[in-house]
Amino acid sequence: MQALYLLALAPIAETTGDPNSYGFRIERSTADAMGQLFVCLSKKVSAQWILEADIKGCFDHINHDWLIANVPTDKAILRKWLKAGVIHKGQLQATDAGTPQGGIISPTLANMALDGLEAQLKQHLGVTKAKKLKINVVRYADDFVITGESKEMLENEIKPWVEQFLAVRGLQLSPEKTRVAHIDVGFDFLGWNFRKYSGKLLIKPSKKNVQTFYRKVKEVISTNKTVRQEDLIRLLNPILRGWALYHQPVVAKQAYSRMDHVINFALWRWAKRRHPNKDATWVKGKYFPAQAQKSWVFAKTVTNSKGEQMPLKLYSIAATPIERHRKVSGGYNPFDPSMEGMGEKLRMERMLKKLKYRTQILSLFRSQNGKCALCEQSISKVTGWHDHHIVYRTHGGNDSLSNRVLLHPVCHQRLHALGLTVNKPAS
Repeated sequence: MQALYLLALAPIAETTGDPNSYGFRIERSTADAMGQLFVCLSKKVSAQWILEADIKGCFDHINHDWLIANVPTDKAILRKWLKAGVIHKGQLQATDAGTPQGGIISPTLANMALDGLEAQLKQHLGVTKAKKLKINVVRYADDFVITGESKEMLENEIKPWVEQFLAVRGLQLSPEKTRVAHIDVGFDFLGWNFRKYSGKLLIKPSKKNVQTFYRKVKEVISTNKTVRQEDLIRLLNPILRGWALYHQPVVAKQAYSRMDHVINFALWRWAKRRHPNKDATWVKGKYFPAQAQKSWVFAKTVTNSKGEQMPLKLYSIAATPIERHRKVSGGYNPFDPSMEGMGEKLRMERMLKKLKYRTQILSLFRSQNGKCALCEQSISKVTGWHDHHIVYRTHGGNDSLSNRVLLHPVCHQRLHALGLTVNKPAS
């Protein structure tokens, strides 16, 4: 039932949401929040002070009366969800505050409770004054950062206003996690450290994030002392790849290389423990054979489903290329038909790196005989292409191949600008 109500509530939440709120929203991510902070802090004339804030127990303390009064949905149903209670250790406990635990609508309710933090703050100060004081708000779920011209202004004017804004909603800042910092000292946000070095902003994986990740990898290695090497590689590879791709848009090469080194050392100890009577040369030859131009690679030769011998290698974090993330526009609304073209272009650029998506593009290209579905002229690497939905996603269209065609970028722009339609070419 929550999913049905969310279908109606999500377009409202996206339309009324703060422009620079990035948590639990369609086509938005932590990388977008990072990109917005880079825009706000990277220039020489950018704000020098940051209010780094965290809301104490956000999901557990949101005021029910405020939600019922301000969320545009069925009040009776919402009240029942909020007051349903939770079962803890076999006992039913009342819920007097907070959003439904584990409910799929909870993130949207929490976002709607915090929406207005950016817009109302600038309205309170005045748009001109806020711009002069270099006030910028970037929020991801219940974590947010506010930039400002001076420490005194953030501590004496902005922070008290934020506390008042939250108090109306039954929330308060966490004293332990809320502080005002200078950009030359730096601050941590979403697993990254933001700091200026000699006037240049560098965003790196935070020490806490690196340490937490290494402990997780060490735990996997320690709890699998007796498994086969290939099984350990299969366990580790998704973890290593996920962490590396998360930090791919930032200055992470040094952290990548260091992480590869300490993980290889942990795996060396894992391998040595299995063969206490063998010398180091034997252990290296068995577990760390030379691969291509690298002399130390944790790898194993395995047989695939076709009976072919192939090397199974540990994912190399250091080999992950650094790629700049293209931030979504703050005003983008995935439910606005006028922004359908923008959404398709954004989705295509982000998905093109994935093998599954590239396979889909190739299938569309072949089904259209390599021609644009609008002008019927050839598509090539030189002309480029866009992935267009015949029935717009904002109108309920899906992502299946039967609802998609390839168009020239110019043809795609013309189609949306003139309101043209296109049909699936006959195969």
